[in-house]
Amino acid sequence: MILTVVKRDGRVVGYNEEKIKAAIRKAMLTTELGEDETLIQRITDRIGSRGNERMEVEQIQDLVEMELMKSPRKEVAQAYIRYRQDRSRARKSKTYAILQQIIDAMNNDITRENANMNADTPAGMMMKFSSETTKAYTDDKLLTPEALGAVRHNYLHIHDKDYYPTKSLTCVQHPLDRILQGGFMAGHGESRPAKRIETASVIACISMETAQNEMHGGQAIPAFDFYLAPFVRKTFVEEVKYVENMCGEDYSSLYEAEVDDYITRDLDGLTGIERAKQHAINRTASRVHQAMEAFIHNMNTIHSRGGNQVVFSSINYGTDISAEGRCVIRELLLSTYRGVGNGATAIFPIQIWKKKRGVSYLPEDRNYDLYKLACKVTARRFFPNFVNLDAPYNYHEKWDINDPERYKYEVATMGCRTRVFENRFGDKTSIGRGNISFSTINIVKLAIECMKIENKQERIDTFFKKLDNLLEITARQLNDRYDFQKTAFAKQMPMVMSQLWNGAEKLGPNDTIEDVINQGTLGIGFIGLAECLIALTGKHHAECQESQELGLRIVSRMRERANEFSVQYQHNYSVLATPAEGLSGRFTKRDRMQFGIIPGVTDKDYYTNSNHVPVYYHCSPKHKAEIEAPYHEITRAGHIFYVEIDGDATHNPEAVSNIVDLMDKYDIGYGSVNHNRNRCMQCGYEDAQEGLHTCPNCGSHDIDRLQRITGYLVGTTDRWNSGKIAELKDRIVHK
Repeated sequence: MILTVVKRDGRVVGYNEEKIKAAIRKAMLTTELGEDETLIQRITDRIGSRGNERMEVEQIQDLVEMELMKSPRKEVAQAYIRYRQDRSRARKSKTYAILQQIIDAMNNDITRENANMNADTPAGMMMKFSSETTKAYTDDKLLTPEALGAVRHNYLHIHDKDYYPTKSLTCVQHPLDRILQGGFMAGHGESRPAKRIETASVIACISMETAQNEMHGGQAIPAFDFYLAPFVRKTFVEEVKYVENMCGEDYSSLYEAEVDDYITRDLDGLTGIERAKQHAINRTASRVHQAMEAFIHNMNTIHSRGGNQVVFSSINYGTDISAEGRCVIRELLLSTYRGVGNGATAIFPIQIWKKKRGVSYLPEDRNYDLYKLACKVTARRFFPNFVNLDAPYNYHEKWDINDPERYKYEVATMGCRTRVFENRFGDKTSIGRGNISFSTINIVKLAIECMKIENKQERIDTFFKKLDNLLEITARQLNDRYDFQKTAFAKQMPMVMSQLWNGAEKLGPNDTIEDVINQGTLGIGFIGLAECLIALTGKHHAECQESQELGLRIVSRMRERANEFSVQYQHNYSVLATPAEGLSGRFTKRDRMQFGIIPGVTDKDYYTNSNHVPVYYHCSPKHKAEIEAPYHEITRAGHIFYVEIDGDATHNPEAVSNIVDLMDKYDIGYGSVNHNRNRCMQCGYEDAQEGLHTCPNCGSHDIDRLQRITGYLVGTTDRWNSGKIAELKDRIVHK
């Protein structure tokens, strides 16, 4: 006897025979003989009494078909089958419409969800096909009714939902030294330990490319300079031996000789061992430069995920003060400044300079000259961004300038903004860890729902009650996803779960990853703080101190609840200032459909990114820093501060260092600088002049603007979705 029914979305409900009767009746009414209530009741009774206690909808429908086929009304069975097929097509029609848009290479928010992916190529189309179909599977089979309801009613966005069934994790900071020193297996090939800088450079690329195919987020190297420095020294020894062979002299005393800096100098006036040493230094610096050029070129050309997408890669550097580490940094910056191909700006890797007093920030610091060079490169090439190791929340009590492995205690950032540092279940470090998954809540909708409450205090109190409820739903959803992810076997992520994730070395291929992944983070993100505050108070946080105080209360409440969830569920929950790209307009469009156009709230095609000052608001860099800085300490899953500067920044590196000074003054954790740069899409020519319509190099009129979309660059705005295009048009210079 049937008692309960499993719905298509996984919900379990009580058996209701009236639904069976209604379906049979509809089928009968399409035939000449019409309905037969006696037959309807007989079939319904037979199904209800002979079925199992719990049955799925499809199983019950199969029984209905069988009973109708055994009855005298065979034509009703045929009509019922057609009815089922029509219902199935109706359920799939939305998915089919999306697939057709992909087939037609339509330029819309579905095909432009990720600006780093060309969805028009065959491999890109396949990625989008699978993406849209697995999202539907996730909704039907993996999400709880509570989470699915929050998504469908526009309160919650589950990032990388298409990858949900794969059990993959978001991102990881590569412990590259393990791979460079021990080698690794990638596919059907084996990599031996590196012996020279060129090999180390290539292995760094392969490491990120291989891991990218096992994860749904990005890849980062937390201490690029420290990891590659030993191979500069090995290369130097090779070059000394080369000089020995060339000159027929014994210079073995140079193998262990101290090198203050690998600076290329003229050999004129040098003799003997000093000439040999400088010659080896010159050749070493040249090889390091070529290795860095190759690294940048490879990271902009090698593809992952079926061939449609370059690796979403980031590298952190700047605090290795050894001669070898400085050589890696210098040649990397010089290669970046020159550009790739015809001098084009490299999109990847996202480069992040580690700013640290006593190391790389003050004039008396060993790496100050390289910091000034970094500012010069940023002024032309947008990168490096800057992470502030001096911010109090980025401090590690074990950091010591005399420790050759101090990089283990330095926070490293994923280029878009993801931050992993604090850890309840292991060492406090960025290395060998990453984000497990994250979801973003729509705080704007919560605020809109409270707008009609006239009493201000009651309005805000109601908002916080709604916020608490949504945070609990989000925490449960992330915990449910974690419980699903932890069942993956190590062999499903052969690179990540053998050499990259901390503790993975103890896993066998058929072990689940449960024992190691809890060192990662679960991120609770938010979007549209500015619009949320306008809905609640009439003004955003940059134009009203009262709104700023409320904004900090809102995000602090999120942080407090995240801490509570960490204890309740025993995970590293953290608050993320969401890097909204595909999401930038999605929440807004649906809220506008429900609530109409609300001035300052739903009257644009996007919600403001996380806790940022609105892009259209005129203010100075200083004021923007004062407003946004306090949120960085609260949003420890990731944040970013950026400033739009005017004109050609190429010859104005001081403008960049001024922004870093603001970061230092206001304890901003991570920041970047945006400026104008034109790019010819035909030949790659770049400059920064205003209103360029014709390429002076090839005469093409196909000119685009090189721009930062969330924390990374995109080579063409043709791949931006409508929300981000609208935001780009509204951006103004901060001065």
